[in-house]
Amino acid sequence: MTDEYGLPDDIALLWGLREMPRRGRKPSLTITDITRAAIEIADAEGLGAVSMARVAQQLGNSTMALYRHVKSKDELLALMSEAALEMPPEIPADTDWRTGLTLWTNSVRKTLSRHPWYAHIPLNGPPAGPRNLAWLDSALGTLADTPLDEGDKIRIVMGLITFVHGDLRFSVQVMEGFQENPEAFGRSYSQALKVVVDPRKMPALGRLVAAGVFDYDNLYDEQFVEDDFAFSLNFYLDGVAAHMARKG
Repeated sequence: MTDEYGLPDDIALLWGLREMPRRGRKPSLTITDITRAAIEIADAEGLGAVSMARVAQQLGNSTMALYRHVKSKDELLALMSEAALEMPPEIPADTDWRTGLTLWTNSVRKTLSRHPWYAHIPLNGPPAGPRNLAWLDSALGTLADTPLDEGDKIRIVMGLITFVHGDLRFSVQVMEGFQENPEAFGRSYSQALKVVVDPRKMPALGRLVAAGVFDYDNLYDEQFVEDDFAFSLNFYLDGVAAHMARKG
C-alpha cells in the first residue's frame, strides 16, 4: 500500500500516484517514455521481444534506470495494456442501450486489434487503470436507463469484456497459425475430417462434414472472422434483451 493514498502499489502505478525515488539527479526517463517504447517493440516484433533490457536499449538507457520507475516486467505489461486501450469513444446520450453496447464492443475490439500482442497479455485482475475504468464506465452508461439492477449491469458488461478478449485471443492465434501453416486451414483439413469423423460416434459433427461446411480452399478469411463476431455479438445482445423483457 502507498503511504499517501492507501492504494495497492500496482494500482497507484497505473494512476501515476506511486511515489518515485527522490535521491540523486532528476530522472531522464518517465513511465510514459518506458511504456511507449515497450509498445513500439511489441507492435514491431511481438510481445516476446519485450524485456526490461530490450526497452532500456530502445531508449538508450541502462536497465537499472528502468527499474527506478517500473519494478518488474509484470508491471511493464500492465502499463502497456493500459496505454494500448486509448480512451473510449463518446456515445451520444440519446443512444439506445443495444446500439450503444454494439458501438462500445466494436470499439474495444477495434482498439485492441491494433495491437495483436494484447491477446497474449495475462489478465491478473479486474479493470483498475484510468483507461480501463473509463471503458467500463462507458459501457455501464449505455445501460443506465434500462430496468436492470446494478448487479445485472456489471455482469452483462463483464460478459462482453470476456467475449471480446476471447475473440481477440482466438483470432490472433488462428491468424498466427495460418501464417505459419496455411495448408492446415485449406482442403486438407476437410479431407482429414472426412477420414477421422465417424458419423456413428460423432453424429452432429458428421452431419456438418457431410454437408460440406468445411469444404473451402481457405478456412481462414478475415471477413469470416468479422461476420462470426457480429453474429455472436447479436446473439449475446438478444439474450440481454430477453432478460430485460423478463424484468419488465
